Amino acid sequence: MQTITRLFDFPYYQLEKYNLEKSLVTKYDGEWIATSTKEYIDKANTVSRALLRLGVKPNDKIAVISLSNRTEWNIMDVGILQLGAQNVPIYPTISEEDYKYVLNHSEAKYCFVSCNEVYNKVKAVKGDTPHLLDVYSFDSISDCKNWNEILELGADTSNQAEVDALKDQVQPHDLATLIYTSGTTGRPKGVMLSHDNVVSNAIESSKRFPIMDGKAKALSFLPVCHIYERMIMYLYQYRGVSIYFAESIEKISDNLKETEPHVMTAVPRLLEKVYDKIIAKGTELGGIKKKLFFWAVDVGLKYEPYGQNGWFYEQKLALARKLIFSKWKAGLGGNLDLIASGSAALQPRLARIFNAAEMGVMEGYGLTETSPVVSVNDMRNGGFKIGTVGKLIERTEVKIAKDGEICVKGPQVMLGYYKETEKTEEVLIDGYFHTGDIGELDSEGFLKITDRKKEMFKTSGGKYVAPQLLENRFKQSRFIEQIMVVGEGEKMPAALIQPDFEFVRNWAKLHEITVGDNKDLVTNKKVVERFQEEVDLANENFAKWEKVKQFRLTPEAWTIEGGHVTPTLKLKRKIIKEKYLNLYHEIYGNPDAR
Repeated sequence: MQTITRLFDFPYYQLEKYNLEKSLVTKYDGEWIATSTKEYIDKANTVSRALLRLGVKPNDKIAVISLSNRTEWNIMDVGILQLGAQNVPIYPTISEEDYKYVLNHSEAKYCFVSCNEVYNKVKAVKGDTPHLLDVYSFDSISDCKNWNEILELGADTSNQAEVDALKDQVQPHDLATLIYTSGTTGRPKGVMLSHDNVVSNAIESSKRFPIMDGKAKALSFLPVCHIYERMIMYLYQYRGVSIYFAESIEKISDNLKETEPHVMTAVPRLLEKVYDKIIAKGTELGGIKKKLFFWAVDVGLKYEPYGQNGWFYEQKLALARKLIFSKWKAGLGGNLDLIASGSAALQPRLARIFNAAEMGVMEGYGLTETSPVVSVNDMRNGGFKIGTVGKLIERTEVKIAKDGEICVKGPQVMLGYYKETEKTEEVLIDGYFHTGDIGELDSEGFLKITDRKKEMFKTSGGKYVAPQLLENRFKQSRFIEQIMVVGEGEKMPAALIQPDFEFVRNWAKLHEITVGDNKDLVTNKKVVERFQEEVDLANENFAKWEKVKQFRLTPEAWTIEGGHVTPTLKLKRKIIKEKYLNLYHEIYGNPDAR
């Protein structure tokens, strides 16, 4: 059996063990088109042969930028890596300025784009990227070379022996990929990950995935340029899972019903939106149906694993599952047993309700620099605890520094930051990666994240405030889409809040409150009063000095394009504060202003 030590070994292992008819499945022109494991490998070899003919050598960098996940991405990935070259995936939604920076900093020789939208951004900066020789597109674009030209160039197999020889030279600890972190501050950093970093992570994480080898289907939609989804893709290949690529976030609901997957990854924001939609449908019901629906929700929100709530609760849960939750699951395809949640803190209520509905949301923790998984929950063998990010995966060591920082050691820890020795030495100390996250390991070995080290602040009264703890509690409100707690050096914490505009408008309509545009909505007296109720409720769990004393609502949605959040939806705190400096001054300059 093929041993896996390098990333391109995964499809060959899959061919030997599972030989899937549907290894990678993408929707083109309304039809799901499957690529078998054999075709996947054949096309990857075709790409390798073509790249050799284009002059690509070991350690050359090839950028791949795709707006949605698709079969071509994986074929390119293997085709590049087999030559000892490196795949540089780039977030499609970043600015042209960041495109230029990453293409230049990585010295990418060729760039493969998914579609016109991405191509236009690359085209705009191509004149300023001297290393970039050419651009190819997966979609057909009139003024761009098409990736079919690559397949034609590599069709002649006469240089396959050269591909095989280069493949044999690639070692597990060789650099495989550069992943540029989205960075809440400053320029993106190129995280250098070796083959072994990601291979070890996929294999160790796989032990926490209770899925059917060779029979399961996955729906993939989180950006594959992010190491989380990419590592999971290798894991799927390792376990013989057919990967279906979602068309877009907007079509995910349709794609779930069409593909009926058993497993998918998600970020908490998506789960919140799914939950909010389900609740919205419940509120439209009438009479006994509505009562039954919200009775089941109430049962679900009290869920604890392993029958901890006792016999009577388990009877109620069984009934709620039969009458209500089974319909929720059917709405998401019917087979979804496992949702791996990462990238941000998961609200405990979402973990409860989805697990009550038998859609096993399992939260994990990791960073790009750790390839990414450090720990993850697993329902089996008592490995699941709500409010934690699970137990450490095998071969991983965590120590908690004196200031509470989580430090990680293991085969998944990156080689360093590309061309940034100083920054590497700041975070890699004695073999441990200093994560910048604050957390604790409990007596049973479960890891809990409490905050970001750099985001904690001190009020003028000398009290420390952990904004993420507050924000995660506040975001449980259906009125609140995004929130940023502020107050460093000020006398009390306050918050800038982006309302869930759609939900607030529906609420206003229901209560016969007239609101105009967003600017009018965020200053409407009745709307603000209703938000005050939400703030008061969320504040209940916090100490006096932590409570949010004032807030302001922002009239815009916080978006990647607007610069409010990173591509992984982390808040760009400095930028948000700058954008709403007038609101900030309103709070602290004149505390009574409202």
